[in-house]
Amino acid sequence: MKFKARVYVTLRPSVLDPAGTAVQSALTQMDFAVESVRIGKYIEMVLDAEDEKDADAKLNLACDRLLTNPVIEDYCFELDEARSNPSN
Repeated sequence: MKFKARVYVTLRPSVLDPAGTAVQSALTQMDFAVESVRIGKYIEMVLDAEDEKDADAKLNLACDRLLTNPVIEDYCFELDEARSNPSN
């Protein structure tokens, strides 16, 4: 089966985010009322797995070993069965 995954990677709350601070400052100067900004990563992929449980395990492994730095980043993901159209 094919599964579509959307992975969201964010810095842990205890980690300083200079890029987020710079964006917050710029938005404030543009008269946007923002309390805080954190910058992260978004990763989308289609993966093969036997079932949703297998896809979940594979995705956790990929996130832990490659897609994130577990010392400073957290992640969460959404997983759906992929449609046959590759542009989904």
